[in-house]
Amino acid sequence: MFTLTGLCHNAGLFPADCQGKPTMKEPGKGPALLRQYNEMHVLSYLRQQRISSRLDIARALSLSKNTISLIIDDFIAAGLVAEIGVAQSSSSGRPKIHIALRPEKMKSAGIMVERQHLHWAVYDYFSELLEQKTSVIDTADADSVVGEIARLCAWMHRRYPELIGIGVGFPGIIDPQNGYMHVSSHLGWQQVDILAALRRSVPLPVGVMNIVKAAALVSRQHGTTAPADEPAFYLRIAEGIGGTLITRHGVYYGGSWTAGEVGHLNVASDGPVCTCGQRGCLESLIGLSAINAQLGQLQPGLRWADRTQAPALVDKAIARAGELLGNALSQIIHLVNPKTLLIDCVYNVSPLFTERVLTVARHRTLPFAYGHTHIRFLPDSYDPAQGLALAMILRHEHIEL
Repeated sequence: MFTLTGLCHNAGLFPADCQGKPTMKEPGKGPALLRQYNEMHVLSYLRQQRISSRLDIARALSLSKNTISLIIDDFIAAGLVAEIGVAQSSSSGRPKIHIALRPEKMKSAGIMVERQHLHWAVYDYFSELLEQKTSVIDTADADSVVGEIARLCAWMHRRYPELIGIGVGFPGIIDPQNGYMHVSSHLGWQQVDILAALRRSVPLPVGVMNIVKAAALVSRQHGTTAPADEPAFYLRIAEGIGGTLITRHGVYYGGSWTAGEVGHLNVASDGPVCTCGQRGCLESLIGLSAINAQLGQLQPGLRWADRTQAPALVDKAIARAGELLGNALSQIIHLVNPKTLLIDCVYNVSPLFTERVLTVARHRTLPFAYGHTHIRFLPDSYDPAQGLALAMILRHEHIEL
């Protein structure tokens, strides 16, 4: 019998951590494990389709109608699924009954830490936002920040007892399997065992992840921006710059969890010194802090947030930023060859910026490769907290056979 809190899985995003989560009887192997796998397969399908029927699920997942009926009946008994009416049909025979997941019955949360800021959000099982908050905190000391996160997780657990897990994200090089941060130049942290610290006091599954890689997962939500079966590269430009390759198997981390660190591509050998210690990194030239510094040099006090005060000066800086990014995109296309390239950047509102990016990228890239790459400038930025929450859902649904 399926139970809401009876399963703990590892989807390769986070370590398997069942602390504080009741478990079913020992599943063993064979039929019991296969049943759990099928349950999670059905749960994932219903999450993505929103509304379906027993017959349609059986056909889509290549499972018997009897198997699906037993699973759906258990889901209904557990309160996770509801029958919502008979489907209209012109064919003869037994009518299909529409069923739908009840997203309020399972929730997940994400907590994101950036320099001097902490942002958290809670979502239902359809990734619809329920509550969020951003606060200013002192991020200089890792222990105090992790302690604050532990207290926040405990509060979330009390407020939302339906939580299946909480994803916690940071900028930096993070091993998500062990929840270990090796280094974060933005926070000034090194060698922090985040998961070990949280595991001692947080009464439900917690995962730790890089915030850019977490945000990239949002692009696969219902396949609205990048089809799940096609490789896509997600590039995020904010205070820092990061990226990641997303394949049908998920986020690609590389051999040392640094795959996609495009913020440290060298695009100007005579450029400023980056926080990583190298000179001429993309991040040190077009990251938000870098652009604000450049605008301040053009006119004291001028920042991107106040760009309407001096549009000509802002255009000068943004045009150069677009050219540098176009150069970087050419390298990404040649090395990674994604089908879709998603640009998540505050400068996307500037037509001059996007035009310069595309012009330089087209000029610097092999015509065949450029012609087969869809470059998309996102109109709205992805929230890494949503990606962190989604990662916990994906983990919840994963069973290894």
